[in-house]
Amino acid sequence: MKKLLFTLAIAFLFCSAAVAQNKNLTEFGVYVGLNSSTVESSGSSSAQPGSYTYGFNFGVSAEHYFSEGWSIKIKPTYDQKGWANGFLILNDGTEVDGIDFRLNYITLPVLASWHFGQTRNWYLNFGPYLGFLASTGESSNSGTDIKSAFNSVDGGLDFGIGVKIPLSNTANFFAEYDGQVGFANVFTQNTGGSFQNVRSSINIGLSFPLK
Repeated sequence: MKKLLFTLAIAFLFCSAAVAQNKNLTEFGVYVGLNSSTVESSGSSSAQPGSYTYGFNFGVSAEHYFSEGWSIKIKPTYDQKGWANGFLILNDGTEVDGIDFRLNYITLPVLASWHFGQTRNWYLNFGPYLGFLASTGESSNSGTDIKSAFNSVDGGLDFGIGVKIPLSNTANFFAEYDGQVGFANVFTQNTGGSFQNVRSSINIGLSFPLK
């Protein structure tokens, strides 16, 4: 986690330098997308990793170009993650099976973007993300507060590919695939293994160049 925070700090400093030197090469955007998410386990447990659940995300972006081919992008996002067909042990020791867990994060990816193609309208994103757990939910309505069972901070690698389509001199439409692989354990305690968030999404949105 210390390495991740250090990487984020360097990315922020680099982005600030890009803004200072290229004030006329900035884009702001808004987007929404559909998520598919689960958790993967590095140990043996009955949490049933590999069962997917579905949600959505939405957010804004700020992108700063420092050449025709490269830019830095920051994407504050409301992100629904989680997994399906899990279980919950109640305070009286009763086990409830078949639960769909929902982990709602505010995530902050800091991404390097490589723009390619004849008109450089395609792009690849890659970089770290940091997530903060906003709320939790589960489908059994057991009345049990489950938020304390999960770490409040998540972090990992964000990557994706997308395409921009100009609509006018002041607006672009874009569509992208975005993936995240977590490095941090989602649980506060060892539950027989370490569980990391895995999330894929298809996003669409609009970006607005400032010239």
